[in-house]
Amino acid sequence: MTSPGRTDHLVLPGVLTAAQAAETVAGILAVQREDGAIPWFRGHHLDPWDHTEAAMALDAAGEHRAAERAYAWLARHQNADGSWYAAYHDGDPAEITDRGRETNFCAYVAVGVWHHYLSTGDEPFLDRMWPCVRAAVEFVLALQQPGGQIGWKREEDGTPVADALLTGSSSVHHALRCALAIAEEREDPQPDWELATGALAHAIRRHPERFLDKDRYSMDWYYPVLGGAVTGAEARARIDARWDEFVVPGLGVRCVLPNPWVTGGESCELALALWAIGESDRALEILQSVQHLRARGGLYWTGYVFEGDRAVWPEELTTWTAGSLLLAVAALGGDEPTVAVFGGERLPRGLSGECCTGL
Repeated sequence: MTSPGRTDHLVLPGVLTAAQAAETVAGILAVQREDGAIPWFRGHHLDPWDHTEAAMALDAAGEHRAAERAYAWLARHQNADGSWYAAYHDGDPAEITDRGRETNFCAYVAVGVWHHYLSTGDEPFLDRMWPCVRAAVEFVLALQQPGGQIGWKREEDGTPVADALLTGSSSVHHALRCALAIAEEREDPQPDWELATGALAHAIRRHPERFLDKDRYSMDWYYPVLGGAVTGAEARARIDARWDEFVVPGLGVRCVLPNPWVTGGESCELALALWAIGESDRALEILQSVQHLRARGGLYWTGYVFEGDRAVWPEELTTWTAGSLLLAVAALGGDEPTVAVFGGERLPRGLSGECCTGL
């Protein structure tokens, strides 16, 4: 089990003590399989995005070997076209349960790999994972649309889905910036990626009509900020505009309107977005508000229905919910790799498309 002494930097008043942080880290490690896979929980499934989020949390807690095993799992299971499938059932070997290939799931490896490198300084790891990251980015950018947005996925038969999700494209934007950082570190310039990143950022900031209408979902509200496409005063105005719709004081953030359901993952991601725009006090309040989701053993329930039955729902303790909380705490606590990855000030921005006609 992770010792409290290794998680002293994950202490946050009203959120985690060092002992509680160590317990949460141990909870994720207990779910991780020997082959490195981190399913949502044992007996459920793994998706590449949430697997990576949990691996990043392990790095933030100093569990670098466990995190490296998670990235090795991704490298071993990458498809020839650079993608991963959307879902693998927890098992040995893992059974593929959803053969769709979602772009934001595939792109997120770049965020995790860059975070692990910043956490460890392990250059051989970066060299080993670079082909994996490069192939994943090329898969994703093959689905970029003329307007800059990223098509959602390829179907099982390979058919591309051109419809774009604002949340997914915002996550891809973050991943592309991390991929460019890896390319810079390896002195392997990727000018096409720079152009793609700029076009995507422009679409997110200026062309909401290019994305499917999902504005009932809180992720579409804060993800353009969390993904680094919307910044500064514009980001603060975006958050303020719908704060009262999505934030339930003392409980957390609604997943989708008008449902009376707050979720831990969305709450912790909002806290990260708030921290990134200098709203640390509000970020802390959000993290404190979701501690009612903490369960014995240190993991967190996915969500809570606050009207009617007033009950935890669904009854599942997910590694990615715990992972998102640990990453938010690490950012607020000043953990340098986590700050660099989610703060974004040192990440490449790509080439701006703001002045380009036709975008």
